[in-house]
Amino acid sequence: MKILDKYILRKFLTTFLFVVGVLMIVLVVIDYTEKNEDFINNKPPLAAIVFDYYLNFIPYYANLLSPITIFIATVFVTSQLAARTEIVAILSAGISFNRLLVPYIIGSLVVGVFTYIAVSYIIPNANKGRIAFELKYIKNPYTFDKRNIHFKVAPETYVSLESYNNAINTGYQFTIESIRGTELLSKLSADRVVWVDTTKSWRLEGIRLRKFFKVSDTAWAKGGVRNGLGHEDIKFIGQMDTILNMAPKDFESNYQRNETMTTPELETFIKNEQLRGVESLAPYFVERYLRLTYPFAILILTMIGVILSSRKSREGPGFQIAVGFILAFIYIMFFVMSRSIALTGNIDPLLACWLPNIIFSIIGLVLYKTVPR
Repeated sequence: MKILDKYILRKFLTTFLFVVGVLMIVLVVIDYTEKNEDFINNKPPLAAIVFDYYLNFIPYYANLLSPITIFIATVFVTSQLAARTEIVAILSAGISFNRLLVPYIIGSLVVGVFTYIAVSYIIPNANKGRIAFELKYIKNPYTFDKRNIHFKVAPETYVSLESYNNAINTGYQFTIESIRGTELLSKLSADRVVWVDTTKSWRLEGIRLRKFFKVSDTAWAKGGVRNGLGHEDIKFIGQMDTILNMAPKDFESNYQRNETMTTPELETFIKNEQLRGVESLAPYFVERYLRLTYPFAILILTMIGVILSSRKSREGPGFQIAVGFILAFIYIMFFVMSRSIALTGNIDPLLACWLPNIIFSIIGLVLYKTVPR
């Protein structure tokens, strides 16, 4: 890199870190003011507030606002260079505008790569502590209140429960059905199913096991009864333990669960849930796609920021910084709207997550072609 590249890159990255630091201080103060009453009522230890909550709160929101903070930093640095006629001197020395973009591109790539690594591996682990703190000291205790739960635990095996008590990890009116195509092979019903933590298995109580056989099938148990379509074998069992592709965590609060998984964990979770026939996976798809959009958003907004603020303005750098803030909040609006629409299922999550970047890429190209420099 040339001396000029190092000069711009240093100013760019230090300003970015400064903007992030200022915004984080403001957000922590606002959040503490908002949650102060919860802290007083629930009395969490000071160490938990500092280390479990706010130490994990800061990287989460620093990453969430990274496209905006990089945009503000870009506008601030470039408008100051333009106000001091440094950009005029650079261009007059024979350096093209495209060449001037190089240190900004390097800086945005550095931030983008770090952001992707952070959002894929570091921040999800930090979120585990932050969200656990919120569930314990801020949110109301979670009660699983869904009725008639159905899901798939194996390719031909389906489970259902009438209700589940997450306080004692017990389900009621439990059934396991083995279905091949449209044919019901067996059905196990139990009055209760209880999680045994020591063996990591489920204990079934009050069991009725029914196996169904066709009329031509001679392999049915002796003593079975006819049901009009074939034969069925009925057994009554007092109690048995079994291992299922089901765990108490499936009935716990899913509050921001998608944000507590690293990218490999998220990919595995989505695959497992799809195999189980779970349909409401929009938050997890949105989370997966958003992690890929952050680095591109940083690069796109950096380019727009340079184009907008590289020309010396009569109104001074303050006007250009104000324009930068306005565009940053427009991006937030697009980001929030597209994410909300994706979560409702009205638009494909992949398109919804990339829509703000697509729109702002078009805006950037139009500005690049039309804004005088």
